[in-house]
This record gives sequence, C-alpha cells and structure tokens, in this order.
Amino acid sequence: MTLQLKKSNIVSGSEVTITGSKSESNRLLVLQALYPEIQIENISNADDTVLMQKALKSPADSVDIHHAGTAMRFLAAFYAIQDERKVCLTGSQRMKERPIEILVDALRRLGADIEYLENEGYPPLIINGKTLDINKVSIDANVSSQYISALLLIAPQLRNGLELSLIGDMTSLPYINMTLNLLNQLGVETSFNDQLILVKPFKEIINSTTIVVESDWSSASYYYSIVALSPINTEIRLTSYKQNSFQGDSVLAELYQDFGVFTKFKDTSIVLKKTSQNLETKSFHLNKAPDIAQTIVVTCFALGIACHLSGLHTLKIKETDRLIALKTELEKLGGVVSVTNDSLSLEASTIINDEITISTYNDHRMAMAFAPLALKTNLKIENADVVSKSYPRFWDDLNAIGFQLSK
Repeated sequence: MTLQLKKSNIVSGSEVTITGSKSESNRLLVLQALYPEIQIENISNADDTVLMQKALKSPADSVDIHHAGTAMRFLAAFYAIQDERKVCLTGSQRMKERPIEILVDALRRLGADIEYLENEGYPPLIINGKTLDINKVSIDANVSSQYISALLLIAPQLRNGLELSLIGDMTSLPYINMTLNLLNQLGVETSFNDQLILVKPFKEIINSTTIVVESDWSSASYYYSIVALSPINTEIRLTSYKQNSFQGDSVLAELYQDFGVFTKFKDTSIVLKKTSQNLETKSFHLNKAPDIAQTIVVTCFALGIACHLSGLHTLKIKETDRLIALKTELEKLGGVVSVTNDSLSLEASTIINDEITISTYNDHRMAMAFAPLALKTNLKIENADVVSKSYPRFWDDLNAIGFQLSK
C-alpha cells in the first residue's frame, strides 16, 4: 500500500495512547514461557510480539518468525534449553541474511546442539533442545545487545546459572539493563560489574506475578519529531510512560531538548511541548539508542539543520541497511548525506523536494521516521503497512492528530 501524505498541520493538545514496549513485551513472553505464573498487562500489539506469542505457543517442529529479528535471537536461546525438543527456526529472506553466529557460538559453548540448515552463520537453524550444564561463556558485546539478552533470559533456567563475560565496548547497554531488571522483578539474583554479568539459577516462582509493560519509547520518537517540526507552543500528550524507564530510547526526552521540545512527566503520561527553535548543528552518539537515528536525521533535514550521528554500526544489520537507506531517501528529497559503517552526516539544506515517494525497504522505522515530513511537504510512503511490525495503529493515530492521509 502506497500512502499519500498531504502537507498538514497537527492539532495541538492531542492525546495518543501507545501500547506496550515491544522490547519489554518480547522479553516477558520468553520469561512467561519459562515461568507460567507471570501475568503480563499492556502487552505490545506489534507484529513482532504477535509472532513471538504464536511461536512460543506452537508445538510445531518448524517455526517461521518472518522479519522479527528479536524473536529469532530470543527463540534460538529458548529452544536450545527445551529438553528433547527439535525445532527448525527460520524467517524471511532478509532474516536469512542477518548474522546470528555470535549467539550460536555462545550457546554451543554452553553445550547447546545447534546446526545451520543453509548458510554457515545465518538462519535457518536446527535446534536440538537439551539441558545445559556449562555456566561460563564470553560474547562480543559490540554487535547486538539482543545476543546478550537472549542468553540472560534463559540463564536462570540453566542448572548452574550463568557467568557471562562481555568483550569490547557494549552496544545498547540500556537493553541489557532492561533484561536484568525484568529478571530482578521475578526474584532472580543478578549482578553486573565491569564486563561480567552473573545470574543465579531460579527454577520457579512461588506466587503469581503481574508485570505492567511500559509504553514504547521508540514509538514516541515520531511524536517528538512531529512536535519539533511544529510551531512553538504545540503540545502532544502520550501515554503510558515512566520517568525512570529502562528503555534506551527514553533518552529522547533529553536529546530533543536540543530541538526545543520539553518533556513533562505527569502521572503515567508525558506531555511534549515545543518551547523554542534551535537550528544549531546537532551531534549525537547513539550507540545506546540506535533505533532513534532515523527519526533524528529526518527531524534535522526537515528543519534545515546539519547533523552528525555516530554509534550506528548495528543499523547495517537491521531490517535493511538503514544507513544506506537513509542516504538514498534523503538524497531523493534534496539532502546531502554521507555515511560510514558507524556514522551518518547530513549537511544543512533549505530545500525539500515535493511529492517524493519514500521507499521503506520492508523497514517499519523508515516509514514512520519520514512521516513527520508531511508537516513541511507533500510526500508518499511506499509499503506503508510495514508499520504493523512495531506500531499497527500508527497511521490511524497520525490521522487523529491532524495528518491528511489517503491511499
């Protein structure tokens, strides 16, 4: 579906309810499969979470998680400890191009029985579940925090717990802390000192435990961009959020102050208000929150601001190579962009080409990051329904706050 976005103005004072964090929901679903006493409230309605739910409930010997990268990593670890169960874990063509060797090697060193069905180092995987007795392993920490979280989620079920040594600089550290915090909420004993994480064995929860999932900060990023591109004093209210969040993308509240957007926490909501206009060049290191890079660079382009974003090496192995995709689409709009394996630089520009069709590369964040540009120009979003991967109601919510959309 190609969606036409006409140049729009939003209704200040609008309120948007965003469902639970995909990151928290997917972690909790794995933990719920291991500890059925867990009850989950405000769970995400994203495609990735729905796929995770179906996979964990499926008794089939072949599980297809399509484009869901988180599900691939977490389920590889989960199935590795399902004693006497054999599963083929597969996904889309793009998933078969996304590396998983670092995680598989770590699981094998713990004693897991995993084979590659097609290409070495990539899905599909044949996993023969078994009891894992080895409790010490090291893993490269600078590629994907999801590999680390996958190991941590199964760690309490390992006979002797887990001693996990992290090698190199850590990527997306807040997501590792999120996983540890969820384990702690269940009563699992953990410690994280320097580059060593310890997780004690934990076999069962005595009483039922209810965990309420915080709304998704990654989804909130698009509203930060919308407010930044709107007139001074524009406000949007988003629910439900915590001031002391474990989601890495909650750094938005701090970063968007540089765009004149102030965040007020009120009860379980946040109110975003544009209080000033700051058109100075932006420079951000985003290794702890790389998923908001697309949103930030489009915000900068729309405001005519130059920017330099670094810490982005993980974006090359996402749904698409997001750095190349950003460069391609921004240049169609008139931007001047250069990228490396780790960074993106955008020159200041006073021109935004009109009626450009944005390609999304089967990447939900490409569609959503470029949508706020409709406050400045007319554009089209190709394959717009790709947003269902993380935020199925995105276009409905934009329409409700004043965006003019048509198929």
